[in-house]
Amino acid sequence: MASPWLSNWLPWALLSACFAALTAGFAKLGVEKIDPNYATFIRTLVIAVFIAALLLVSGGFQSPASVPRHAWLFLVLSGLATGASWLCYFRAMSLGQAAEVAPVEKISVVLVALFGVWFLGEQLSLRAWLGVGLITAGVVLIAFRPA
Repeated sequence: MASPWLSNWLPWALLSACFAALTAGFAKLGVEKIDPNYATFIRTLVIAVFIAALLLVSGGFQSPASVPRHAWLFLVLSGLATGASWLCYFRAMSLGQAAEVAPVEKISVVLVALFGVWFLGEQLSLRAWLGVGLITAGVVLIAFRPA
């Protein structure tokens, strides 16, 4: 029987947030003296090798032919969006402070909530909408400095 911890989304989301925080600091340090696009390339290679090793160890590889066409389409689009996001993120990190860039980049949380409602038919509670509003307010406070 699987551990309840392993089948609950929240611990994984919190771990993702911790790794994302490390990513921001490491990215800022790594992009200091190199082109941000080249930094993105190095990061992408590391991720590809890491995930390939994970799939090899876990036996998760499967035939590309077994992946449905619509899955291919959306995974390719997701990969392109991820690449564009990373390029923009590394450029922003090369120009700004990590303590400002990373939180502003998290406006993506708000956009995901809006896209989830508009395009995926998801529903948010009043409490969740309040959280989305607070995230938005926080990003505005960080991004826009008084003149």
